[in-house]
Amino acid sequence: MFSFSKFFLASSIEEAYLELLKNKKNIVLGGTSYLRMGNTSWNTAIDLSNLNLNCILENDEFISIGAMTTFRALETNSLLKKYFKEVFNMALKDIIGVQFRSNVTVGATVFSKYGFSDLIPVLLALKSKVKFFNGGILSLEDFLKENTFRKDILIEVLIPKKLSKISFQTVRKSKSDYSIINLAVSNIDNNFTIAIGSRPGKAMLAKKTATILNKSGDFENKLFEAMKCIVEEIPLDTNMRGSKSYRELLLKALLKKGIQEVTK
Repeated sequence: MFSFSKFFLASSIEEAYLELLKNKKNIVLGGTSYLRMGNTSWNTAIDLSNLNLNCILENDEFISIGAMTTFRALETNSLLKKYFKEVFNMALKDIIGVQFRSNVTVGATVFSKYGFSDLIPVLLALKSKVKFFNGGILSLEDFLKENTFRKDILIEVLIPKKLSKISFQTVRKSKSDYSIINLAVSNIDNNFTIAIGSRPGKAMLAKKTATILNKSGDFENKLFEAMKCIVEEIPLDTNMRGSKSYRELLLKALLKKGIQEVTK
């Protein structure tokens, strides 16, 4: 169980950010579901619960998901279902149980760049952006590529507001276990975007593979070429859940299934 010396309930984002900068051992709390699994001692725990960040809103360009929004809210939200059908439900429904998903937050998951995340590949495939208090807006892809720790507060995730065909595919050893590998593929205006997670490692886009599928030509030939390309493009590895060779076989199959779903 993690521990902290002081607790700070922020009344504004600016106040929370200034408190965060005071000590390198200060931390911003999300739902703390994964944080509780560690034994790290922190100085000040900063709570954002009073800042109205547990919301899903829309404007002319984006659907905004506040950092304190829970996984359960993503599963059940009618606005997300309108634009993306059941993809969030499909990606999140097998993560332990409803009580757990009612506690886990979007902001903590995305900011932590969890390699096992089922949510992050979906957000990547939808070309999402992330908004920070100090750092402003950047693409989720660029944020995931950063190798240095960002001392900042994630405010919201921004998904372009476009009706999208999107599929989430995963293989697990058991229903509530972590994914051995997962994949999200979107078809937006007849343009494919493919994201892979649980490689194991941070989720990433398969850009070369998507380029093959987006070019003109016989679809079956393109799909065959893409299935060969994706295991060459995406770095896979072995861990306790599966070997590199097993993941390669699964990834080919998941890509084929995902592409078929978004081209119906």
